[in-house]
Amino acid sequence: MSIFPAAFVRQFRQIRVQVSRRFSSQTGSVSEKLPKEHKFAVEIRNKDWLVPKLADVLCEHGVALTLIDQGWMPRPWEMKDKFDLITADFTYVRWLGDRKGIEEKTTTWDKVIVDRQGDLSEWVSLLKKIQERRIMILAFANNHYAGFGPGTVDLFRRLCGMEAPRVAHRPQQKAQQSLLFD
Repeated sequence: MSIFPAAFVRQFRQIRVQVSRRFSSQTGSVSEKLPKEHKFAVEIRNKDWLVPKLADVLCEHGVALTLIDQGWMPRPWEMKDKFDLITADFTYVRWLGDRKGIEEKTTTWDKVIVDRQGDLSEWVSLLKKIQERRIMILAFANNHYAGFGPGTVDLFRRLCGMEAPRVAHRPQQKAQQSLLFD
């Protein structure tokens, strides 16, 4: 599995689309107008819209269905038998978590506070199958997923068997920030 640097990822564009229950015709007309020189991913946050018809429309236009891990949404491995989750030549993964739940536990994002090893093991299994199909995988870890986004990436890399440096915790901030040219 490859982890791509931010400079590489800048060429991709992600859009978030909210559509009515008659999404099929709307999604098709939106995706037909997207510039061909960029790749796009659509993130759906309503589980009722995750149906084969949506996947067909996205696939027809080469738009990736974003795979997310968020409290109220089904996880990809729970849906993989309903339709093919891969709708383009790449996939975009977002580990989002439960914002309200984690903010009840912390408001500082300097260490992992939710054990996601079991969840990320499921992701590794799923993404290895996707990688076997020669699909490029882009992944994003939000601090709300486990408490510290870089720690989530570190754990994911280790579960994949990748050589990964341990992520250092963010240094404590000084009482007063120094000026650029002190």
